[in-house]
Amino acid sequence: MTTTEAGSTEAGGIEAGGTDAAGGASVPPARRPEAGDAAVVVGSLSPSRAGDFMTCPLLYRFRVIDRIPERPSAAAVRGTLVHAVLERLFDLPTGARTPAAALEMLAPEWDRLLEEEPELAELFEDGADGEAEHAEWLAQARRMVERYFTLEDPRRLEPAERELFVETVLDSGLKLRGYIDRVDVAPSGDVRIVDYKTGTAPRADFEARALFQMKFYALVLWRLRGRVPRLLQLMYLGNGEILRYEPDEADLRATQRKVEALWQAIRRAMETGEWRARAGRLCDWCDHKERCPEFGGTPPPLPAAPVNRPSPADLEEARRADARAGVAAREHDDL
Repeated sequence: MTTTEAGSTEAGGIEAGGTDAAGGASVPPARRPEAGDAAVVVGSLSPSRAGDFMTCPLLYRFRVIDRIPERPSAAAVRGTLVHAVLERLFDLPTGARTPAAALEMLAPEWDRLLEEEPELAELFEDGADGEAEHAEWLAQARRMVERYFTLEDPRRLEPAERELFVETVLDSGLKLRGYIDRVDVAPSGDVRIVDYKTGTAPRADFEARALFQMKFYALVLWRLRGRVPRLLQLMYLGNGEILRYEPDEADLRATQRKVEALWQAIRRAMETGEWRARAGRLCDWCDHKERCPEFGGTPPPLPAAPVNRPSPADLEEARRADARAGVAAREHDDL
């Protein structure tokens, strides 16, 4: 069941000290590996890269096979900044998690991002115009942080996990992996997966696509913990709406079939070298229009092997991993 609603301080029923009906244990869709098992991994897939392929197979190729550099966008970096603030908000004592405290984190977090990646300063031009653009960019980030507090009260929450890395290997050898913004666990054991989005809630006909990422995470957690998460919650800070979905075993089994089918399609493209472009509404924001056949361009020759350099499409994920684990970069999709 899916529900979408405007701003509310109710957070979906799973709060610190809350009581929810237990969902009951369930059997994962595949055997859990036992100690000593040596699973043969044939490839790996994250929700982001799966989404790339569903959007445009050629985009997947440019990002994963060619690893063509992309310019960081102001919107994506703002999303990283807001995510960092909301993650660190829960480092504060319960009573100190206020809008004022969160807003005070914005400038230090931006300074930290600039220290880690000085090239982000190039997002804004020098001079008065650039300063005005940066000021508006930061004001939008402030509004998103303020809007978060209209959706839930962090003083009533104690997340079980933040920026949780999860991975599992299916019987086919496909590794599923990703980072979950937040996992809440009620006293009953019920699990809620929470994801922050700095855009606006999708129209009803795009909700299924928006929920794919969450079902992906739910599938991995189900396999790891043997219990179907009770609630998937997308919090849209762009317009203050919450999209909630209650999955069941049938949903997650269907998600596994979809992921397996996606991987087979990716493998076929790798074997044939046919990475078809798929024009859509996101093309206007794509960094690869100049080399896309849909716009008169020509893709570069396929490399003999995947280029071994970080994909800029993964930069936000890598920054989030660095912040939590202190590692150099996040693992890339295996081919």
